[in-house]
Amino acid sequence: MQKMTVNFLDGESYSVAVRGHEFTVDQPLDAGGDDLGPTPVELFTASLATCVGYYAGRYLARHGLPREGLRVETEFALAGDRPARVGEVRMRLVVPGELPEQRRKALAAVVNHCTVHNSIRQPPHVVIDVD
Repeated sequence: MQKMTVNFLDGESYSVAVRGHEFTVDQPLDAGGDDLGPTPVELFTASLATCVGYYAGRYLARHGLPREGLRVETEFALAGDRPARVGEVRMRLVVPGELPEQRRKALAAVVNHCTVHNSIRQPPHVVIDVD
């Protein structure tokens, strides 16, 4: 299994260390944090959007199409009931240049099966041990 470590820093902020990379996760000021980084929910949504972008970029490169200007515009909303969770994610994949309709449909099929999206549709077994 791949490993990462999350350590408490201060207030509502945590550091994440994975494969030699480190970044800070925090809460916004109005939620008691110092706004030193994205929230866990923002990272969750960004993971999905980045995965979609990565798969789209691979598809475009494989077909000799440009990736410069490729972007994923993303919005999310929390569910209004319990348990607390993301209730909706909307993404708009903006592809540089013109894509024929056939390529557009194929690209949509590819990005709808990115690893993060697959992991949401078929959730992993999660174990939390408390030491």
